[in-house]
Amino acid sequence: MKQVSLEMGSGGRLMQDFIRDKLLPVFKNRYLQILHDSALLPNGLALTTDSYTVDPIFFPGGDIGTLCVNGTVNDLVVSGARPEYLSLALIIEEGLEMATLEKILASIKRTASRNRVSIVTGDTKVVPRGQADKIYINTAGVGHLVGHPRPEKIKPGDKILVTGPIGEHGLAILLARNNFRMSSRVRSDCGPLLFLLPLWKQGALWMRDITRGGLATVLSELADKINHPLLAEEENIPLSRALKGAVEILGIDPLYLACEGRALLVVKESEARRVLNVLKKSSGGQQAAIIGEVQDKVGRKGEALLRTSSGGLRLLEPLTSELLPRIC
Repeated sequence: MKQVSLEMGSGGRLMQDFIRDKLLPVFKNRYLQILHDSALLPNGLALTTDSYTVDPIFFPGGDIGTLCVNGTVNDLVVSGARPEYLSLALIIEEGLEMATLEKILASIKRTASRNRVSIVTGDTKVVPRGQADKIYINTAGVGHLVGHPRPEKIKPGDKILVTGPIGEHGLAILLARNNFRMSSRVRSDCGPLLFLLPLWKQGALWMRDITRGGLATVLSELADKINHPLLAEEENIPLSRALKGAVEILGIDPLYLACEGRALLVVKESEARRVLNVLKKSSGGQQAAIIGEVQDKVGRKGEALLRTSSGGLRLLEPLTSELLPRIC
């Protein structure tokens, strides 16, 4: 491929190939090659960074300000770190209404305060009209480790959990663009995952927030990482009634829709029920569910399988095209 394509930023297979083939060989080191949501650094520190180009910048359930803080916080949490400090870099298009900018900054301040993180450094650039789309935001986050992912400890029988209904952020963005002239009560699930931090000491072996590429892509990546087959049960995957109705009309597979406040967990078999009960008592996990398990009888090593509602088996693969650009 001689040119960069949208699919290289989709979170799916082409993005994985791009990182593996083009980026890792240039920058390879022991911190980067793990390719988790954050780098786990010496002295118990974790560092993450992300850029936000969402369109539209205001959407049902949030805006680019709430998104940039929650997204960075969540990348630290699923890496085992308690978020503490954030940087904030703004790339603003000339002509953006000052009232719009002030509203976004207020969202950032409010969300950071709720997450108990401080904005401690930043940068501002303004580009000429037409050379950006209103505003882009880059953040970096630093936190202290309270645990860390242990994919090497995952074994057959361990359970796979999700923290709540999936796909609502991706669908909310899709409908907010009004491409389908369709109304829905679906709101983005954009929110913090801080309630997961105690689970690092209660049986959680691995976590990942379900963002670009959706649940199917995260499951596929996990199966490849641990070299065991995974089996998810379609009937156990939580979907809101509003989302079910919308995706049926639009013909969209909800397993590939992004979230911005949901996570996938792998938990020791012996701790799964207790962890589920803890999640259901938390503010962000009341609709959590055990959706499957690590297998040694069904499937081949590295496969992620879905047992459909009709009883058949479907192979889940990473997203192979750009389902919806600029969702975060």
